[in-house]
Amino acid sequence: MSRQLESHIVSCVRSAMIRFANVAARRKQVYHFPRPAPLRRDSGFRNACPVLGLQNLKGENGSNLIEYALVFMFLMSMLLGIVDFGRALYTYHFLSNAAREATRWAAVRGNTCTNDGSCTAAATEDDIETYVKNITPSGLNPNPPDLTTTACWLPPGSTTCGACNAPGCTVQVQVKYNFTFVVPFIRTTPLTLSSSSEMIIVH
Repeated sequence: MSRQLESHIVSCVRSAMIRFANVAARRKQVYHFPRPAPLRRDSGFRNACPVLGLQNLKGENGSNLIEYALVFMFLMSMLLGIVDFGRALYTYHFLSNAAREATRWAAVRGNTCTNDGSCTAAATEDDIETYVKNITPSGLNPNPPDLTTTACWLPPGSTTCGACNAPGCTVQVQVKYNFTFVVPFIRTTPLTLSSSSEMIIVH
């Protein structure tokens, strides 16, 4: 290819490129967007970006207080319940021991105990009730209607209470107590606990 032909082709390409650039420049549309107006300080928004505001809502401030309140209520209910049921168990053990001790005390005080000088008089129901009151520990009310004591003397081979207070007869003592819970949501009415014991009168 001759040098003259090359220069002609280059000039044609150059003129075509210049013409295309002029046409493209005329067709180009320029858009001018107005600048957003800045937010006023008294508009009530702490931050113009809503994403940052949502991030502030995701904070965990105060959640520990709610968790502590829930756990504290459950813990206190459990602790007070343990204390109340411990008191109830303590009261039942006293009733069981008081019934056994009162029965043993009445078994050695039959209507013939004055013969050998082991007692001054035979035991009566009032005497047994007084004996149970004297051994009542602190924290329990020894007076009726909270604490009641019932004594019964049974003839040999009988299940009906009678006036048999001689050796060979059976003395039966029953002790009852109306237990009241400290925590009201466990039980609002008193709980009646009772224990009974019986023994054969020896003299």
